[in-house]
Amino acid sequence: MGARCSKLSVCFFPCQIKFKSHLNDTFDTESGSKNDDLLPGFCEFSFDQLRTATSGFSSENIVSEHGEKAPNVVYKGKVEDDFFIAVKRFNRSAWPDARQFMEEARAVGQLRSERLANLIGCCCEGDERLLVAEFMPNETLSKHLFHWDAQPMKWAMRVRVALYLAQALEYCSSKGRALYHDLNAYRVLFDQDCNPRLSCFGLMKNSRDGKSYSTNLAFTPPEYLRTGRVTSESVVYSFGTLLLDLLSGKHIPPSHALDLIRGKNISMLMDSCLEGHFSNDDGTEVVRLATRCLQYEPRDRPNAKSLVVALTPLQKETEVLSHILMGIPHRDAPPKELPLSPLGEACSRLDLTAIHEILEKVGYKDDEGIANELSFQMWTNQIQETLNAKKRGDSAFRSKDYATAIDSYTKFIDGGTMISPTAFARRCLCYLMNDMSQEALGDAMQAQVINPEWPTAFYLQAAALKSLGMENDAEETLKDGTGLEARRNRD
Repeated sequence: MGARCSKLSVCFFPCQIKFKSHLNDTFDTESGSKNDDLLPGFCEFSFDQLRTATSGFSSENIVSEHGEKAPNVVYKGKVEDDFFIAVKRFNRSAWPDARQFMEEARAVGQLRSERLANLIGCCCEGDERLLVAEFMPNETLSKHLFHWDAQPMKWAMRVRVALYLAQALEYCSSKGRALYHDLNAYRVLFDQDCNPRLSCFGLMKNSRDGKSYSTNLAFTPPEYLRTGRVTSESVVYSFGTLLLDLLSGKHIPPSHALDLIRGKNISMLMDSCLEGHFSNDDGTEVVRLATRCLQYEPRDRPNAKSLVVALTPLQKETEVLSHILMGIPHRDAPPKELPLSPLGEACSRLDLTAIHEILEKVGYKDDEGIANELSFQMWTNQIQETLNAKKRGDSAFRSKDYATAIDSYTKFIDGGTMISPTAFARRCLCYLMNDMSQEALGDAMQAQVINPEWPTAFYLQAAALKSLGMENDAEETLKDGTGLEARRNRD
């Protein structure tokens, strides 16, 4: 089957293929970065493309929405080949300077890290300002930490989240983007493997109507309250509040948490769900690191590199994949292979003798329910001749006289008074027996037209395709037939 191309696919999809195929050998586990030369470039989307991708910015596709004062809504979108994106649409009063918006977007779009939900494009048309990022299907840290359903987040996963975020911040700092606006549990997203990633949206400088911190003032860095400016030290302070979230399983104001720590009431700070699942030394080390991040004076806080160094030795169960730690089925796990039926197995081997035996045994039972609208002519000599042709074809088929069977079934089919997918299936096999693979494929496809849910039609197509040397197509058609047969058996 031919690939479809569009302005969007030319710009975007070849990059994604490269992005995924080089993932393992370009990833730097220390910094969370990847080799920029092997990654997709930044794309400019048209507004129409993004409107189509989000079904007209449907409310059903909203994945993140803030209060009335917040200048944006985030939508889930889908582009060609079912590739999902996150589209952040600002309101019309945000980013009045188109040049500033494009410069910021392109700068953030140059970053590429496995620790980020990367920015892959933007749109700037008229008053419209939109950002396009990789879509993360497994929700936010806030959801898994504060509003979990099946199980609380394990300690090993919590310290992994902390490390991966520290690596994300270190990578951004190394690329000259140390400032992150409003780092909180809603900005931490989980990808298809359930690995945590930092949203790239927080790396954009403030728009005219936006705020660097939308959370409660109790969680805002003290220097921001004094100056209204975000610094790299402010980002570390916010990282400290995230460490408190991970420790407690709740969104505790830093001042309250620090009071508990100073009063040596650390046990009251810890999430009761974690009791007995981590060592006192590890818990104490994370508390100590959070305390350092939350120092009042910015100069007393560690930098991103120090965070990575401190968190690396605390990693537990490093060989266990994140989706297993999270207790979430892997969305990209290959589907379980369905076993082939005897006919499917015979077609996959192109065992024509076995196919003949099965078709002969099954007979015409699969023709039941196929509409045959016969008029008065069924009582005439014409219908009798048609039925006689079918009988001669069946007799020749039974005795393996395939040339005669082809001739007789052709007369029956061309008579046009009755519809029989089985007759096409039988003639298909006769064609295969006579090395007429193209004609066989045509008959198998015609049988499918008559009965679209008939597995036998797909199996015989696969046999014809295999006979024509089209192995990959034959394999896919076999899977289609197997899926139909499994569904039929369930029903």
